[in-house]
Amino acid sequence: MSTVTRIIGIDPGLRRTGWGVIDVVGNSVRFVSSGSVTSTQADDLARRLVSIHDGLDEILHEYQPDEAAIEQTFVNKDAGATLKLGQARGVVLLAPARRGLPVSEYAPNAVKKAIVGAGHAEKVQIRHMVTVLMPKAVFTTDDAADALAIALTHAHHRGSATARLARAMGV
Repeated sequence: MSTVTRIIGIDPGLRRTGWGVIDVVGNSVRFVSSGSVTSTQADDLARRLVSIHDGLDEILHEYQPDEAAIEQTFVNKDAGATLKLGQARGVVLLAPARRGLPVSEYAPNAVKKAIVGAGHAEKVQIRHMVTVLMPKAVFTTDDAADALAIALTHAHHRGSATARLARAMGV
């Protein structure tokens, strides 16, 4: 009998942070749930970060994942927006780490390559492939679809020697 490993994938965002939970048993994956944690744009930055943290903490409590996978931040032309996204990402890293979960990070292009086969895939391609890989998956936003793609990427890479070594070293 194989052990079930529950993985949460998280796509950080200040407006919407997507999350997706899957169960991995051997080489098979099963959709559990997905959604988005939102913050109110009218709130100040600190309040928005609290909203993200509290929303994710509720999700972590409800689904009790064993591992977390988070998309790395890319730098864009708007330095202010990049900084705010980095702060949201810090909160996203903190929530599972405070619960003692191992946290792995994946570059956006690595997720796209793992799911679609091309590192510069479009959002619609990711949504489509997530539904192909997990026909029972339900998601209403691109953020949730991206989070499921991140979880699937982690499920695929977690067995690699490099990933095992990184987790053992706490990286």
